[in-house]
Amino acid sequence: MSRGFIKEGDQEEVPMVPKRAYLPEGATNFVTRNGMDELLEEKEALIREREELNVSNENERRIAVNYINARLQLLNNRIAEARVVDPEEQPQDEITFGATVTLKNRASGKIQDFQIVGVDEADISKGKVSFISPLARALINRKTGEKVTLKREKDEIVFEVLKITYL
Repeated sequence: MSRGFIKEGDQEEVPMVPKRAYLPEGATNFVTRNGMDELLEEKEALIREREELNVSNENERRIAVNYINARLQLLNNRIAEARVVDPEEQPQDEITFGATVTLKNRASGKIQDFQIVGVDEADISKGKVSFISPLARALINRKTGEKVTLKREKDEIVFEVLKITYL
């Protein structure tokens, strides 16, 4: 049947789906093995959620399924573009993707650990920073003992690289 014969109120609503973490156009979607596992677990959870939907109203069910399908499409695109980086193939004495870096703030003396991860697994509260973040970009290709300056809007922070590990 032509869409012209459907009442305006019967048309499907396009679900508003939140975008995934920002990844610049054309950038490779680097992920750690753990990051890929998390993406695949998220996919399985969405599939289960779709299969276990408990909505009796058919219209509400269709809207809920469309929403989950839209989220799955974004997730599947992210998974398809993902490139898992093997930490054992990284130069162990240099900071690259996947490295866990121990830094000392030269001004405060505070010591912190950060792991450089993919955009979807970044979580600063867990010490995981995206490889596209200003901190990660400042750290890439640095070695133990080097000083790194993170320039911010009003000031800058100088760190010393104390340790580099790959898990």
